[in-house]
Amino acid sequence: MKKLLIASAILMAAPFAAHAGADFVEGDKIFGGDAELGATMTTGNTETTSVKGRLDMKHELGNWENQYLLEALYKEDTGEVTGKRYYGLVQADYKFDDKRYMFANGNHEIDPFTGFDSKSTVSAGYGHKFIDTGKTLFSIEVGPGFQYKRLDNESSAAAGYDSEDSWVVHGVANFEKQITDTSKFKQMFVADYGDSLEGRSETSITANIIGALAMKFAVIVRYNSEPLDEKKSTDTETNMTLLYSF
Repeated sequence: MKKLLIASAILMAAPFAAHAGADFVEGDKIFGGDAELGATMTTGNTETTSVKGRLDMKHELGNWENQYLLEALYKEDTGEVTGKRYYGLVQADYKFDDKRYMFANGNHEIDPFTGFDSKSTVSAGYGHKFIDTGKTLFSIEVGPGFQYKRLDNESSAAAGYDSEDSWVVHGVANFEKQITDTSKFKQMFVADYGDSLEGRSETSITANIIGALAMKFAVIVRYNSEPLDEKKSTDTETNMTLLYSF
């Protein structure tokens, strides 16, 4: 736990260092993002509720680009909660030039259906944009990190311990392609390899409806090579949401 607190303190200072070290030139500040929301509700013989929300913001300031991401998922079936996940991420990138940058990343996830109360990961490393034409983007990030997981009461009693921690290698591969003037394809892979391999794949297609409003279809796959007892290695999530860019 001490290792995580030290790593978190260093990482939390990164965005403030970014602001302090950037050139505050008038007109150089750029801020924007996407707000995403989708919901499904049925009543009668079957009563279900499903809500997915996401807020992804980016702030460019001089050589720095900061990202702030919040996600929430809630599912209920006939009065019983069948899915609940909350996720937050902060990342600061320092750009050496148009292709190369250093990153510092921290994220926290709450998903009680995995057997863990929470999972936190901090990492830092090098990123490179191999392709960046405005219509096509392909980038890779890699670096060391530290991961801390806290088990829920049931899993803790079965395992005989209440937390896990390990050093990990953190990697991200991101591909984006503008298909037409009004549609875009995205594919992202995220992996943390330490005592186990944990990965996330997100495939999405976004199509503009009118103005800044768009429809987004996404398939998300999460993988854990060593899940807790009676838990599955793979989770999948399919979403159809409305997306507003600002």
